Amino acid sequence: MIGIYFSGTGNTKFCIGQLFGCLGNGGAIYELGDQAAIKAAADTDEIIFAYPVYYSNLPKIVSDYIADNAALWKNKRIFILATMGLFSGDGAGCAARAFRKYGAKIFGGLHVKMPDCIGDVKALKRTEEQNRRIVSAAEEKIRRAAEQIAVGIYPRDGLGIFCRAAGLFGQRLYFRAKTNKYYRGIKLDKNKCISCGLCATLCPTGNISVEGGAPRFGGKCTMCYRCFAHCPARAITVIGKRVYVQYKLEK
Repeated sequence: MIGIYFSGTGNTKFCIGQLFGCLGNGGAIYELGDQAAIKAAADTDEIIFAYPVYYSNLPKIVSDYIADNAALWKNKRIFILATMGLFSGDGAGCAARAFRKYGAKIFGGLHVKMPDCIGDVKALKRTEEQNRRIVSAAEEKIRRAAEQIAVGIYPRDGLGIFCRAAGLFGQRLYFRAKTNKYYRGIKLDKNKCISCGLCATLCPTGNISVEGGAPRFGGKCTMCYRCFAHCPARAITVIGKRVYVQYKLEK
């Protein structure tokens, strides 16, 4: 078994690391986009695939990855781990449907609540202590799930018809325009920007370039909030217009 993950600000990376640690099977974990992941996936029968959920939907970079490597998933057994700030309904089910289209067999799903990373919107903002408690609860849920998996009992979070209805009517219908295509609305406060170029280095889609000492944003933002969370000058906003808090989990 191997792991493949996409993580914007560290939540999903942390969770898949915890799950593999609890399972104790010694499998390798690869970040989405790592070319070694393609070969490793071709050579294994089971994959844990992990990602954050945005508005009860897949990040665009994740849906593209699944489609671009369609031939790779045939007859693979895939377990889906989805992280979220509050609610997704069928967060795991979104990828499950895509994988099944390409011949994969989904053998379980796990939803894990983690601290919210959308720091330019006032909703869901929490204190550091509250975030620590959320992470502790996530660790405990992952530990219990690993115990079940070890004896052949697989969680089914987000995979049923009622979960799909909850995700669709709870968020996806209203916010599909934000997630079905790459986002184009990143904003820069030029008076704050210090021209460090860190945002361009961190962007997973190559959406940010540096021209004349200043970042330029294209039309391929997957809303991962890496640039926002790491900007030392707090000069970038994505969905909102104000930096309330910069959140990232680095463990």
